[in-house]
Amino acid sequence: MKNKKWISLAAAVVLAVTALPMGVFAAKKDSTEEKLTKVTLNEVAHSIFYAPQYVAIEEGYFKDEGLDLTLVTGFGADKTMTAVISGEADIGFMGAEASVYAYQEGATDAVVNFAQLTQRAGNFLVAREEMPDFKWEDLKDKKVLGGRKGGMPEMVFEYILRKNGLDPQKDLTIDQSIDFGYTAAAFTGDTSADFTVEFEPSATALEKEGAGYVVASLGVDSGYVPYTSYSAKTSYMDKNPEIIQKFTNALQKGMEYVQSHTPEEIAEVIAPQFAETDLDTVTAIVKRYYDQDTWKSNLIFEKESFELLEDILEDSGELSERVSYEDLVTIKYAREAAEK
Repeated sequence: MKNKKWISLAAAVVLAVTALPMGVFAAKKDSTEEKLTKVTLNEVAHSIFYAPQYVAIEEGYFKDEGLDLTLVTGFGADKTMTAVISGEADIGFMGAEASVYAYQEGATDAVVNFAQLTQRAGNFLVAREEMPDFKWEDLKDKKVLGGRKGGMPEMVFEYILRKNGLDPQKDLTIDQSIDFGYTAAAFTGDTSADFTVEFEPSATALEKEGAGYVVASLGVDSGYVPYTSYSAKTSYMDKNPEIIQKFTNALQKGMEYVQSHTPEEIAEVIAPQFAETDLDTVTAIVKRYYDQDTWKSNLIFEKESFELLEDILEDSGELSERVSYEDLVTIKYAREAAEK
């Protein structure tokens, strides 16, 4: 009996000891998860164009920085800006023109840009037929499905037209009544338009269907422009500078990844973000953006880039008065991230 008692006691001790590490590890895991700071990011669109951001998500760079990131797609800069101003989102990702518009309208809590992701436009001009010798003058007297008035896609398109001697209001017809997410469907369903301006994957999808052909890249023909950036309300940034810095650090790692890896490797990493698109198509799209030098090597939003943006806004008649770079851009977080 005595032996049996000792055996039972020994077994209980062994069970307690072996269970202890599991409990400790579980507690440690729960503690780690509790330490992650929740951040909501509202992106203007979900596009392969923003590959460095998705690399940062899929490679766990935000978690490495102690952030629990929730990604929401706003489907338009106006909606993304509304989410940021209302506090529904902590950080917005959209064209910087949205922060200029909000400032012009008298926003008391300015939405400030702290990181620039893309340095070229991400859309393409698609024609109904192959045009290997396409020139922008070929759009004269034609109908084009364009973008929302005052949005970067449309303004950059008009900027290119003016650079090539075309008046956007007189020399062609631009249909701006269709939401950018539906222009590809409209192009295939209504043959009245000769061209459409499309983001990926719509441009490649039209080519695969034989319904259209990419004849020009707005990113190439517009040159370097500050197309998309990250921004937050001044009050949020003042209250949470460490969150902004950690967020920027994670993005910088994503930027460095795309600079040092092949399109095939990048596509492999971001593929889970685009489950509805096959890997070959994701790779082809990444390569298209990669080859035209879409992504910056760092996130610093330079003054000359902001001034170019205001030039484009002025040319489009969307800027009533120029805004100071210092009022709507800060580079301290991007600079620190780049120096790490």
